[in-house]
Amino acid sequence: MTEVTFLDPRDKLHFSFHTTPFRKFVVFTLGTLFKPIMKLDVQGAENLPADGAVVLAANHVTNFDVIPMQLSIPRPIFFMAKSGLFKFPVFEAALRNLGAFPVYRGEKDDWALRHAARVLENKQTLGMFPEGTRSKGSGLRVAKTGSARLALDANCPIVPMAVIGTDNFFKRFPHRTLVTIKLLPPILPKPAETPLALMDRVMFALAKELPEPMRGVYAEVPKGFG
Repeated sequence: MTEVTFLDPRDKLHFSFHTTPFRKFVVFTLGTLFKPIMKLDVQGAENLPADGAVVLAANHVTNFDVIPMQLSIPRPIFFMAKSGLFKFPVFEAALRNLGAFPVYRGEKDDWALRHAARVLENKQTLGMFPEGTRSKGSGLRVAKTGSARLALDANCPIVPMAVIGTDNFFKRFPHRTLVTIKLLPPILPKPAETPLALMDRVMFALAKELPEPMRGVYAEVPKGFG
């Protein structure tokens, strides 16, 4: 019998590439719990392909972003999540069942990139925060090119998603917080396009749909761009 060699400890873990019953339960529960505190306004839902591989590229304001993102679309979103969240076995198992997978931030994590590619190979929705971290109200930061590289390799569209209002959670309690999710038209890779060029197209499109204070380094489109 041939012994299987694992190149990374994460290879020993099971990750689902479909919606699990546990995930359905959690999404339903979150929708119920957040209904009294969040008024969700979803715009452009028709821009998300009904099936097939797609990269969902969103701005990142708070840790709550993933909740309205998932509640706004019918397709499950598979996310990278910082490795520190996977330290506790029970929580780690729950995250894997929810479609999350660990990434070591601050370094090139080849395993996380391979797993993200597998999500797309399984024709699922890969959720990405191109900035790599939360902006914390300071506006968009320079995006990393990982999302674009994955889309180019998979030859799949990127759908920019603008997330607005999550930084106001609980500030107006008992009044509900308005959270707006805008799904923009899919952006398809061009022949021979570089990851940086594709990522810039995505981020400038995303910035255009955000309030001016949230646009950050993408607030002004360079002359002749596009």
